[in-house]
Amino acid sequence: MGRTLSTANQLVLSERRKFADFRRTLLRADQKVFDEAFARVMRYTPAISQAGHALPFETILLAMVIELYKEVIELRQAALCKG
Repeated sequence: MGRTLSTANQLVLSERRKFADFRRTLLRADQKVFDEAFARVMRYTPAISQAGHALPFETILLAMVIELYKEVIELRQAALCKG
């Protein structure tokens, strides 16, 4: 019988659990940001599942960076429209 691989969802949830103590020591406002960051990562589980060469946390961080960069682009576009 072969080994069963974890799904991308399971990997993300597992990594989040590993940071439970870290999260608990954050300020409440920062805990909400932490939760939102991991919630957004769940949108990337299909891509995470295709990055078998990378460590799970590397792909999670990359997904977070992509989300942040999307926000930067939106803010730049909004600023250009106003100015």
